[in-house]
Amino acid sequence: MLNYIWLALIIIGIGVAVGKDITQPPDPAAEQQFPAIMKVTNEGIIGSAKTAVTLALGLIGIMALWLGVMKIAEQAGLITLLAKVLKPITSRLFPDVPAEHPAMGAMIMNISANMLGLANAATPLGLKAMEELNKLNKKLGTATDAMCTFLVINTSNVQLVAAPVIAIRVAAGSANPTEFLGAAIVATTISTIVGVTTVKLLAKLPFYKKQLEG
Repeated sequence: MLNYIWLALIIIGIGVAVGKDITQPPDPAAEQQFPAIMKVTNEGIIGSAKTAVTLALGLIGIMALWLGVMKIAEQAGLITLLAKVLKPITSRLFPDVPAEHPAMGAMIMNISANMLGLANAATPLGLKAMEELNKLNKKLGTATDAMCTFLVINTSNVQLVAAPVIAIRVAAGSANPTEFLGAAIVATTISTIVGVTTVKLLAKLPFYKKQLEG
């Protein structure tokens, strides 16, 4: 389905470029208006592809570093230790997930990485957490309460250090690249509280319980 969506976006973009040339009044100063519009479109496509590759290469270092740290933490038993320390909170948020289950460790590390603004490093841990949560799923193909809660926290996670945003502001020449952190912490804390409260309230509705059990 996602491939069809991307294909539709590409076709629509090219169609808009062509349509703009057809519908707009002719410009006497432009000798070849249609080729000019398509040239801009092609340059935009190629430029975006180049930017994507440059961005991906720039993220290799930080992803390699943090994935290595996560692996060392896993081998050293830090995940189990963190799970025990955070058990009072995680047991309330995820009552259906055993404290020692691999899913709990993956979720904790994912949340920790997101709090530091390392969303790209957190992605593999998030996928791992969902994979492990699915092993506890009694009805495959239907998201459990734990899955929904984790997805909400992952999406609205509290941002203590938004590293990528700080890096972008530094690159842009900001005089105070960290001045937004206070507002970011308040905003993301509120969004997380609202999100978790909402998902917990919805989970109590008979309709959703029936979907999960039936």
